[in-house]
Amino acid sequence: MGVDLRQVIAGILTVTMFVMLGQMLHRDYFDAAQEKVEGDAHDIEFHGSKVAVEYGLVRASQGTKGPWMEDSHQPKPCWSISSSDEAVSSSEGYVTFSLTSGPEYHISQITDAVMVAKHLGATLVLPDIRGSKPGDEMNFEDIYDVEKLVKSLESVVKVVKKLPSHVSLRDIAIVKVPTRVAAAYIKEHIDPIFRSKGNIRVTTYFPSVNLRKTFLDGVKADSVSCLAMFGSLELQPGVSDLVESMIQRLKKSGGRFIAIDLKVEILEKKNCRETGGGVGSKTCYNAQEIALFLRKLGFESDTTIYLTQPRWESSLNILKDIFPKTFTKEGIMPASKKSKYLELENSEYENVIDFYISSRSDVFVPAIPGLFYANTVGKRIALGKPQVLVPAEISGTSGLSTDYISPYISKKNHLAYSCFC
Repeated sequence: MGVDLRQVIAGILTVTMFVMLGQMLHRDYFDAAQEKVEGDAHDIEFHGSKVAVEYGLVRASQGTKGPWMEDSHQPKPCWSISSSDEAVSSSEGYVTFSLTSGPEYHISQITDAVMVAKHLGATLVLPDIRGSKPGDEMNFEDIYDVEKLVKSLESVVKVVKKLPSHVSLRDIAIVKVPTRVAAAYIKEHIDPIFRSKGNIRVTTYFPSVNLRKTFLDGVKADSVSCLAMFGSLELQPGVSDLVESMIQRLKKSGGRFIAIDLKVEILEKKNCRETGGGVGSKTCYNAQEIALFLRKLGFESDTTIYLTQPRWESSLNILKDIFPKTFTKEGIMPASKKSKYLELENSEYENVIDFYISSRSDVFVPAIPGLFYANTVGKRIALGKPQVLVPAEISGTSGLSTDYISPYISKKNHLAYSCFC
């Protein structure tokens, strides 16, 4: 019986369409992931002979040094402070808060506190910084630039460095607010408490960790929120200089570099299961899977890689076998700085270093979805650095990096696009 060539071609096109659809669903899942899945990581064993076989399947791009994209023009802020946004102290009350859980949370926490203080007509008190352990506290100025914060916000809210001595902690009501809190919520739920107590302490909770735009076309983003999120937090000079020196060491190693958010301890607590969004779609990826993903995209073996992993682990060896120029903070931080920034039990410095290096890298690859990924993408959009690659298990011998760009960027649905033009 003869074979109809048109049927064969139609069959091939149908299979190709389903593969592409699976990849698209996977990338959308990665952006929309809202909860961390607890459990044991199911990492695939990767032994000697198998390394050679798998590595031999990878085909690098010919005649290039990898699928690098050029940075786009750094966008300009779309927001402007109108007379209705200007600071008005209509009360003698204060809003206090703390920055917790790392810089990816700090951005949301400062934004929510500014929004609350602004709409209550209250004075904002400079926050402290608290780590994950009891008693793990730092001053705001240990990491961030105080004067930058005060000056950037002076047009919308008054900021003081300390709570006045006459205000007792007993006079402060603790109020939980959802991240991305809106003026209507503040008026309905927070204003009555503030009027009753006179002072409040804001703690932000996160119903979701995705940062997709919610604004309709033609509707402007809240200018105060945009200013607080993208224009208020800046590293203090000592930390900024350290981050810059580490970035320059990475660039000297290879000119360009990739930052990968991959922490072994987190992966070991997660069940990196398949998502059902298509072949090769998972909730997170280990070092072996990330290495093969990058090689199949055409990144050559001399590519420089920075890992957010705090210290080297044996499970990362496969990544270094394929990409010898792979570094953690230990390998690129000046020796004179390690006693302060690496050898203390406080990990806040390390978290900040990871976030700002990941924001400045030529390529960013998140091995795990979450708020670090979402806010790093926001920072990169503001800096004009669009190459964020969401990993997947590529079934063939090669792939195009443009097929794995984060939907936050390819669809321009990150809320940062509401704040920048």
